[in-house]
Parts: sequence; structure tokens; C-alpha cells
Amino acid sequence: MLQRNLLAACLFSLSALACADDAPPTPSTLKGGKVITVDEGQALAKSKGASFIDTRSTLNFGKGHVPGAVAIAYKEKSEKVENFDAAQDQFDFSKMPADKASKIVFYSDGPTGWKSYKAAVLSIKQGYTNVMYMRGGFAEWTAKNYPVER
Repeated sequence: MLQRNLLAACLFSLSALACADDAPPTPSTLKGGKVITVDEGQALAKSKGASFIDTRSTLNFGKGHVPGAVAIAYKEKSEKVENFDAAQDQFDFSKMPADKASKIVFYSDGPTGWKSYKAAVLSIKQGYTNVMYMRGGFAEWTAKNYPVER
């Protein structure tokens, strides 16, 4: 009986962990900013026409990122919803470009990468006027075999 209960508890824990990674997709629009494709992002990176901000963990950034990107990990505790409570999260604006009119592209893992969406929303609220959110993220970037920096 104890083994059966232990097995059931383990299976429940594993299924809960699997479900924890199933985030809803991020919004496909960005009020006050622009959602861009990975192809548009690649063109901007190639021409050095924008600053790229990688909001993933520093560990994931170290495994590979868009060439020239800056790591600013978004510490997320809020819900993965459009009207999230930003007070629960942390983002270091001191690492952002000083010029609030400069082109900035945020990205994380992909269409379920809420960190980059949330960082873009907060940046717009902080007065940045040329904010872009690369919704396809690093997953689509690598799927298209675009250059990666390590």
C-alpha cells in the first residue's frame, strides 16, 4: 500500500512539473510597441539597427543568443496573463539603453516566452518609444539557422 501511494505521489509530481512548463501563448499584439517576426529581427541584427535584449536566464543566454544581444534576465513571479502584476516581477532597467528613442528588440524562448513580452510592456511604461517584441524568440531563431553567439 505504501509503495502504491508513493508511486501515485511521484506520478502526480511529475505531471505537475510537466504542466508547469505549459505556458499559454503570449499576446500577438503589443500596445505602444510592435510585434516583429524572427525574419525582421534577423534583418535588424544583421544591419545592427537595434539593441537586442535577451530576457532569459543567464544560464540560457550563455548557451547561445542573438549576436550582440545583452542579457537582462527578467525575474518573473506574476501570472502569465496580459494584465500581469508587474510589482511581483523584477527587471533591471539600468542595463537598458540610455536613449529611450533607440530601437530595442526583446526576446526570450518563443511564443510562450512571457519574460520578453513583460519586459517589452514595462519598457513602454518606462517611456521607451521604439520597443519591439520578437515573439518567435530564440527557438525560432535557431530553427531558422540564424547566427548564434556563445
